[in-house]
Amino acid sequence: MPWYDGDHPPSYKNQPKKVREKAVEIANIVLKSTGVKGEAIATGLNQTRAFR
Repeated sequence: MPWYDGDHPPSYKNQPKKVREKAVEIANIVLKSTGVKGEAIATGLNQTRAFR
């Protein structure tokens, strides 16, 4: 199930809003392509932090 504004993984809750929004966007793309929720969450946050 993809995430949307206001609904995000609990591990994203302490992130700044812009980081959280971008991480959710990336995580949704990964989730759609792999179907693996844990991988999508980790990848979304890691990729967002890398480009910050």
